[in-house]
Amino acid sequence: MKTRIAIIGYGHIGRAVEQAIAGAADMELTGIFHHNDPLDNVEADVAALCVPSREVPSYAERLLEKGISTVDSFDIHTRIPELRAKLMPVATKNKAVSVISAGWDPGTDSMVRAILLAMAPEGLTYTNFGPGRSMGHTVAVRAIKGVKDALSMTIPLGTGLHRRMVYVELEPGTDFATVENAILTDAYFRNDETHVIQVPSVKALDNVGHGVNMLRYGVSGATHNQRFEFNMSIDNPALTGQVLVATARAATRLIQEQKFGVFTMIEIPPIYLLNGDTEELIRTLV
Repeated sequence: MKTRIAIIGYGHIGRAVEQAIAGAADMELTGIFHHNDPLDNVEADVAALCVPSREVPSYAERLLEKGISTVDSFDIHTRIPELRAKLMPVATKNKAVSVISAGWDPGTDSMVRAILLAMAPEGLTYTNFGPGRSMGHTVAVRAIKGVKDALSMTIPLGTGLHRRMVYVELEPGTDFATVENAILTDAYFRNDETHVIQVPSVKALDNVGHGVNMLRYGVSGATHNQRFEFNMSIDNPALTGQVLVATARAATRLIQEQKFGVFTMIEIPPIYLLNGDTEELIRTLV
């Protein structure tokens, strides 16, 4: 039986989810709902929330109350425990599953960090993003009053430090200094070196590429000088959409096992993310 998925929000990520569903033999698209469409007509096993991170809690809560499981790519790292605590009683009460922060970071990168920690329990891990567009940061800037369009580029400085280059196209009559201050004090930006630049057209600059370089230096047992490195260069929305579909598959598996509640990706067995016969996957991958 196929997992029935509804897409909530139809921007870059929503379209990427649609494409990923089309390529998944065990998935069926039941509907696409735009950002402010009412949720009364959503009929699905799982809803993929492709809305700005700050709107995820409201959407997830309303869908979970209907008994519809949700997956999202909520990316405000410091607020993940808060989101988990908020949705847990709703998901449990309605016998549903919510997989939160299921993009690539947080998400699949979180799983890589967990594996590296298991391989070297003592040490340091540096996650270096970019260079590329951060969708969460870009959406946060676009939500500021007077901003017509925006692009937030992440530039890695090494050892987990980043520079944010924020390009803004303003509505006529908007005060640049007011917008700049709103960006610099926003939770997405206030902990990083951030530069705000006004441009006549963001469209001329835009791209959806991104990437990550992850390094861990640690200790395995009593042996020091263990070094691990993970790299990827990606199309940001495409990977996020693919991960959301994989976690929708995992949510279905958890429901079948009557494991209700809220899960991050590090809590889910990796095999739950994959389509195929379990025994065959074990033979192929182990």
